[in-house]
Amino acid sequence: MAISVTEPLTLTPLPSIPLIQPGDNLGLIIQQAITRAGINPLDGDIIVIAQKIVSKSEGRLVNLATIQPSQRAFELAIITEKDPRIAELVLQESKEILRTRPKTVIVEHRLGFVCANAGIDHSNVKGEGDNIEEWVLLLPVDPDASAHKIRQELEGLFKVRLGVMIIDSHGRAWRMGTIGVAIGLSGLPGLVDLRGHPDLFGYMLQITQVGAADELAAAASLLMGQAAEATPVVHVRGFPYPLRESHLSELLRPREMDLFR
Repeated sequence: MAISVTEPLTLTPLPSIPLIQPGDNLGLIIQQAITRAGINPLDGDIIVIAQKIVSKSEGRLVNLATIQPSQRAFELAIITEKDPRIAELVLQESKEILRTRPKTVIVEHRLGFVCANAGIDHSNVKGEGDNIEEWVLLLPVDPDASAHKIRQELEGLFKVRLGVMIIDSHGRAWRMGTIGVAIGLSGLPGLVDLRGHPDLFGYMLQITQVGAADELAAAASLLMGQAAEATPVVHVRGFPYPLRESHLSELLRPREMDLFR
């Protein structure tokens, strides 16, 4: 599979995305933002969306006052110095607790990837009627399905073939710092397999598989920021690989190939 270099890769953050509330139609909101930005979507364009606004639109806000911690949650809270209610949500959102230390829990999330604190977020989260600190945000129930729904809406509105990706910020076992990664895909490849393709000198690649969705997620994350930037949607043009159907599962390393656990 040759990389297409016929046009530059261009990422454009979409302005004026409002604060998202449960039940909001993200497809329509993004369509309006694209129009305001003066962008005319073309076949092959990709829309990258921050997980947080997807979770908010899907009502994944949880008021900690409603959480009753289990005995196991109290035990985890002691080890990690966390609120027992947060510990309970971490347990509910996880397949397995992998590592613990004060303030951090590394888990295998119910969606299959390894992440810190089960992706539960305190920052930029506000619910109705109570103190802001009482509310947290969970990841979408099915990010692939969320991406597919938004893609269908946008393709229906613009009459073009698009890809849609939902991203979050994850740490990595072998490097410092968080980076944007894909947690939901529709209509674009997660993994690009270059095995069997020649390099510049005709050598056939043996093991090279490119995490193309994560590479794009990292680029979009630079524009979205991590704090108060309020730019949770990025339009992409010039992605160098053909669009195709895919799922998050192709990016997840099988347990038998995971050297860190």
